[in-house]
Formats: sequence, structure tokens, C-alpha cells
Amino acid sequence: MTTSPEPHHLPGHGPAPDDSGRWFRRTLAVMAGIGLALAIWQLQQLVLVLFASALVGLMLSDFAAFLQRRLRLPFALAIAAAVLIPLSVLAVIFGLFGTMMVEQFIILSQQLPEAMARVEAWVRATPIGNDLISQLSTYAPKMEQVVGIVQATLANIGSAITGFAVVLVAALYLAAQPRLYVEGLIDMLPSGARGRASETVAAVREALTAWLKGQAIGMAFVAVGTSLGLWLVGLPSPLAIGLVAGLCEFVPYLGVILVAAPTIILGFGQSAETGIFTIVALVVVQQLQGNVVMPIAQKTFGDLPPVLTIFSLIAAGTLLGPLGVVLAVPLTVVLMALLKVRLTRLGRSSPLTGS
Repeated sequence: MTTSPEPHHLPGHGPAPDDSGRWFRRTLAVMAGIGLALAIWQLQQLVLVLFASALVGLMLSDFAAFLQRRLRLPFALAIAAAVLIPLSVLAVIFGLFGTMMVEQFIILSQQLPEAMARVEAWVRATPIGNDLISQLSTYAPKMEQVVGIVQATLANIGSAITGFAVVLVAALYLAAQPRLYVEGLIDMLPSGARGRASETVAAVREALTAWLKGQAIGMAFVAVGTSLGLWLVGLPSPLAIGLVAGLCEFVPYLGVILVAAPTIILGFGQSAETGIFTIVALVVVQQLQGNVVMPIAQKTFGDLPPVLTIFSLIAAGTLLGPLGVVLAVPLTVVLMALLKVRLTRLGRSSPLTGS
């Protein structure tokens, strides 16, 4: 007489013990992932500072590698030169042109209120403009609000200076010993995942390096083009405005608005013709940068689609604040690199690819 198999071994009679263990491990993994995500969200500013430090460290490391290849320097000397050369260049620039730039910024700060008054008088000369100014004046902030805004701004400036110092010091350590930190993190992973982690880190580094090269070209063009264009227009402080425009170009689109608004006001404060030519100069520089310079750079280094860049700025500003806006585009570059790595691995393992 044959015995029937145990009910729990038959199909449809509940999961086997191995399935229960598997689901338990998956549940723990999901809970750990949720906990990690919540922790990162609570420490988002620290994570952003770490990312900024890694980004600056990558710049210094790439510059050191360039010096090492070109000048055949040992790594220690190359990393020292990568730090000292930019500092020396900045010291020379501010030593030779610092006084002139300070004077230009002072002139700009003195002429901007007068220029705004001229623009207001010019707008009030028309009935529609007069009504518009009258309506806007009702929304003018009170003195207490202005004082609060100034205090908050000064506090943010102090925090920004402190954060910049932390980022710079951390970047120096990261650039000096990149393998110590990167390989140390990879060694903490299981042995089976270390190879994939190394490939992912290499892909992210390559994407960020390409983006930084293209961005540097765009920033340099905007700085030089804006200074030259405003000098031809006859606007005061063209060098100061051009320098600020080049630095603000690190944050696409938003940097243009921050520079264009006071510059156009200053131009119309000189005369209506100067204001119009100021707009023309800024538009020409931006069109050349967006339609000529950056497409050429993109062919070599690659770049993000404009729509993706805009939405990344909006999302980062909403979720992460001002520092998130500054780092929105490089963060998007990292996410795109991770997505490409993931899709590549899925393609390799898919039976549809024939591999």
C-alpha cells in the first residue's frame, strides 16, 4: 500500500518553508530600504554637502590627472599643483584687477537705485504705466518685513560661507585620496556586488566629468561674451557683470534671470536706447551659447535635454531648497548615469537581446 505525500508538499496547500523565509527576507529588505530613504530625507542637507564635496573633489582630481599626464608629475605633486594653481591664478587676478572690480561693483550698487528711479519715472510717463506702478506700490513690503528679509539673507550668507569652507576642505581630502574613500565604500559591499558597484562608480564619474567640461565651456563663453557685449553697449561695470553672469551660468536658466534683471534695469537707467541694446547684447550671448557653443560641446561631452534640466531645477527647488537648485543639474546627471547602467544590465541579461 502506497502512502500519499504530505499535504504541505502538494501544490496549492500553502507555501513551503523556503518560501516563507524568502518572503521574510524580502520584507526585511523593503523595511530597511524605507528606513534608509527616511534617514536620507532627514539628512538631506548633509547629503547635499557630501555630494558638493565629491563634485569639487572630482574637479580637483581630474585637473591633477591632467597635470600628471601632461607634465609627468608624481601624483602627490600633481594634486598639490591642482590645488595651488587655481589659488595662485585667483590671487593674481584679484591682485591685478581686484581694486577695479571692487570699484565696478561699488559703482553698480550706487547706480542701480538711481537707474530704478529713472525706469519708474519712464514707466509713469504713460497712463497704463502710472496705473501699474500705483497698483504695485500697494504690495510694497513694510519696513519690518524688509528688516526680516535682510536678517534672513545675512544668516543664509553666513551659512553659505560655512558650508563652502566645509565643502572645500572635504573636497581636498577626497581629491588627495579618492581610492581610499571610494574603494573603502565598495569593500563594505558583498563580494558579488563589488564588480557592479565599481562599474557604476566609473559610469557616474565619466558622466559628471563630461558634464563639467561642457559646463565650463559654456560658463567661460558667457563670462567673456557678456563682458564684451556690455562694454560695446557702454554699460558701466561690464567686467563685474560678466564675471557674475559666467558664475551664475552654473545653474542653467535661473542664473540668466538673476543677472539679466538688474542689468536691464541699469541699461534703461542710462537711456531707453542703452536699455534696448543691453537686452539685445544679453539675448545674442545667450542665443550663441545655447545654439552654437553648447551644441558643439554636447557633441564631444554630452549634455542633458533642456526640458529635463528645467524640471530638475523646479523639483530640486521645491524639495531640497537653494542648495538643491545649485546641485540640481549634476544630481540629474548622476541619476541619468545610474539609469543607463541599470538599463544596460537589464539589456545584457534579457533573453531578447540574444546574449
